[in-house]
Amino acid sequence: MADYQVRSWSSRDGLRLHFRDYPGDPARPPVLCMPGLTRNARDFEALAEHLSDLGWRVLCIDLRGRGDSDYAKDPMTYHPGQYVEDIEALLEAEAISRFVSIGTSLGGLLTMLLALGGADRIAGAVINDIGPVIETEGLDRIRSYVGQGRSFETWMHAARALAEAQGDIFPDFAITDWLRMAKRTMAVGSGGRIAFDYDMKIAEPLDAAPEGAAPDLWPAFDALAGRPLLLLRGAHSDILSAEAAQEMAARNPQLELVTVARVGHAPTLDEPVAVAAIERLLAALA
Repeated sequence: MADYQVRSWSSRDGLRLHFRDYPGDPARPPVLCMPGLTRNARDFEALAEHLSDLGWRVLCIDLRGRGDSDYAKDPMTYHPGQYVEDIEALLEAEAISRFVSIGTSLGGLLTMLLALGGADRIAGAVINDIGPVIETEGLDRIRSYVGQGRSFETWMHAARALAEAQGDIFPDFAITDWLRMAKRTMAVGSGGRIAFDYDMKIAEPLDAAPEGAAPDLWPAFDALAGRPLLLLRGAHSDILSAEAAQEMAARNPQLELVTVARVGHAPTLDEPVAVAAIERLLAALA
């Protein structure tokens, strides 16, 4: 099992941001793992250990306001443009000129936006259950829970709350799976209660955004043309429709589309079919 270093970098507005650095072959481009809206570096721990054992350096980041990264002084900086700027600062600090991107949900959007800013540095990419067209139903579901500061007395209480809220997304999860997810997404607070491990104020820019004002993200997706690309879609996703996924595959002949059965938004990247697909993409780059 690969060990990792807990490291940090500084944003241009003075925040200390956290990442896990798993060792790998310096001759290969490192793998940059970017989590979803309310998630953190722990989401990738099993995948990162596995890829590190295969010889890949893996960086798993906590975006501002998540995990061990500082919370923003101005909550309106919780937006994709700022996250991209923060990641650019990490790439500069680590002297990374070329990398493989693995992005879940929001992390997949950031992958596309990073490609707009310089696609040649992206050796290959995994986009996990997100695309240029985001379904309104899924967005409304996310808006309904982001920023709600619930807390729990024990890890079992937390796991059961997740099972009640997300049982339709992961219908095959046992209580051990829900406990693992609780420990990825939550932390023990100063008062001893267990709470979600992100700044509740990340909801403020979402709440302030006018409806129907989504930008055209197809140019950002198209910027990834010409390199190995994997699109993972949960079979029951309410964020990425089957039609949008097919359109993405049609626009990029180098894209492999893999549907993860009996999963909603988003696959955890622990699923054997997802791990095998990621291994195939990396094998084309090794």
